[in-house]
Amino acid sequence: MDSHKKLGLIGRNISYSFSKKFFENKFQKLMLKDFSYDIFDLKEINEVEDLFSKPGLLGFNVTIPYKEKIIDYLDELSEEAQKIGAVNCVLIQNGKKTGYNTDAVGFEKTLLLHRKPHQNSALILGNGGAAKAVKYALDKNGIPSKTISRNSEINFKNLDKETVENHKIIVQCTPVGTFPNVDDCLDFPFNGITKDHLIIDLIYNPNYTQFIIKASEKGAKTVNGYYMLEQQAEKAWEIWNFQKK
Repeated sequence: MDSHKKLGLIGRNISYSFSKKFFENKFQKLMLKDFSYDIFDLKEINEVEDLFSKPGLLGFNVTIPYKEKIIDYLDELSEEAQKIGAVNCVLIQNGKKTGYNTDAVGFEKTLLLHRKPHQNSALILGNGGAAKAVKYALDKNGIPSKTISRNSEINFKNLDKETVENHKIIVQCTPVGTFPNVDDCLDFPFNGITKDHLIIDLIYNPNYTQFIIKASEKGAKTVNGYYMLEQQAEKAWEIWNFQKK
């Protein structure tokens, strides 16, 4: 029997993948010859059905735009994934498919590393799967937050300087400004940002989005999504491997 273990990433139009590089480096470091990590670019979520029948598939990561849509195809959800309503890591064990959310842990670690005590309320920009994980982590740490999206009560059209001034943590969870569209930036009242702010942009490619550049010009502490990405990947690795013992 083939002992080859397959992992991978599902998403749409994945031009560049941190995960593939990250896990291939890990296999090399740990001298794991029987592991591979592939990119599964799906035009539609229902194509995941074919993927499930792949022999040796241990699990996969999930990225935009399938973190919420994948849920209908799974047998079970971890407690976090259930509460968040988004999945970025799937474990397949004896044919059973379980969804986890490791974004929340990754974000929480980033937040706790950089947050100062006076930074005690947050604005979450966007309302996709990543934004849901961010909200979960903020709630868990007792930090009140408001979500800003196109259709929310406070949206990108009416968000004002005062609201930004009064929320010292700003988390940018939309894909706006991601490679290759590095010149794009959310419409945002940057004049409300001060040196007392912590700005976390979940994008990691490019390192410095237009959003981060504009916020740092106001003296804010800025952080990109790289550490969160590393931490969520480590957590996924734990899920895929710890379960087999």
